[in-house]
Amino acid sequence: MNNNIKGKKVTGDITKEQLLELVKSDDIDTLIMGFCDMQGRLMGKRITGDFILENDISDGTHFCNYLLGTNFEMDTNDNFEFMNWDKGYGDYLAVPDLNTLKVVPWLEHTAMVFCDVYTVDGSEPIAIAPRNILKQQIDKAEAQGLSPHMASELEFYLFNNSFEDISKQGYDNLEAAGHLNEDYNLLQGSKNEPIYQEIRNQMHLMGITIESSKGEAYKGQHEINLKYSDALDAADQHIMFKHGMKEICIQNDKSVTFMAKPYEAWTGSSGHIHLSMMKKGTKTNAFYAGDDAAEPKSETMKHFLAGIIKFTRDFSLMFAPYVNSYKRFAPNSWAPVSIAWSQDNRSAGYRVVGEQNALRFESRISGADMNPYLAYSALIGAGLYGIENKIELTDELVGNAYEQDNIDRIPSSLHEAILTWKNSDVVTKVLGEDVANHYLEAAQSEQNDFDSFVTTWERSRYFEQS
Repeated sequence: MNNNIKGKKVTGDITKEQLLELVKSDDIDTLIMGFCDMQGRLMGKRITGDFILENDISDGTHFCNYLLGTNFEMDTNDNFEFMNWDKGYGDYLAVPDLNTLKVVPWLEHTAMVFCDVYTVDGSEPIAIAPRNILKQQIDKAEAQGLSPHMASELEFYLFNNSFEDISKQGYDNLEAAGHLNEDYNLLQGSKNEPIYQEIRNQMHLMGITIESSKGEAYKGQHEINLKYSDALDAADQHIMFKHGMKEICIQNDKSVTFMAKPYEAWTGSSGHIHLSMMKKGTKTNAFYAGDDAAEPKSETMKHFLAGIIKFTRDFSLMFAPYVNSYKRFAPNSWAPVSIAWSQDNRSAGYRVVGEQNALRFESRISGADMNPYLAYSALIGAGLYGIENKIELTDELVGNAYEQDNIDRIPSSLHEAILTWKNSDVVTKVLGEDVANHYLEAAQSEQNDFDSFVTTWERSRYFEQS
């Protein structure tokens, strides 16, 4: 797309004033105003150029509040406290964060902005909105003089079929775009390099920095690593990347899935998260004890990581939110089942990596199906709780975590995760009662939907033999 302001091509980040100029010059005729729902999808409206010129986009746009109380099928659930028929399914207000205003290079004459969700009069943020949940945890960190910096690594499967074709197949007998394990294999990765190169380049034009891409550990599986940034920007980039990749695949008659475990025989798709804490307003890593310290990890890092390890089970709904999420956790599968930390050991749930100012840890718990606003919030919130309560860090795991039985494990199912969340005092303390109850209801609703469904596996196993 050739947007120009006084002869200069405009890509990526733009200001509100630049947007108005681009609309006046007919280089932009559409503004997408999007907010994130519970499932990590972008919802919102496409605003016309004429409307942009006649109205102040800073005022936001209204939407029905049911969008923060649905499942994947967009079904409503009367058990949500804040949106139900008794309350009439009223409006919320999507208020643009103009720091996120960008030109979308793969869509014609289109810009996009992320929105925060407020009450209809714009006076109060809606606590249950995923982006607001993360902003609250960031505020808590900054109140302690800390600034969380994060990055996502996302694994996925690519298909040479459109989403529509795969839907018509009933999501069965699927073949990913590859026939050999392509983990780091440059030859196998080359087979789909045209689409991956397009994705990397288009994301670069939008201002989303991809550090690398590579083949992953199964046929047709790939990984893209996003560059670290402050936590809110990193989560925004994560959401925009997933949404944008799907749009680019649609334009190329392909499809992609970020579900945790598409088939039982396939390697699961992880969503690893890297996290460090900088001292607020500086580029100094609060996790690093300093050149003269006896060991590199600061007390801040020890207590922070200790809080996360102690309460990973409590917050597992935010790391693995769906029934399918728990199919990924299996011994010797490259997906950790043990809640422990280790120095550069991929069998542990948390891997300490980097050195000096780059010292950080990698959470290997989440799958690619996570909502980053929620997963990031859980890590920050549990970590800050560890600092506030001076929780002591457990000993480093040595050896193969899969073979050690004295370590806490990830819940084995969504059922177990729901019970753990429901019985946790810490979840409510960290997230607040409204958020804790809302996402508990979402998980229970998802589980109830699955429990009422009879699968092909059940018919093939029980139809004749039972």
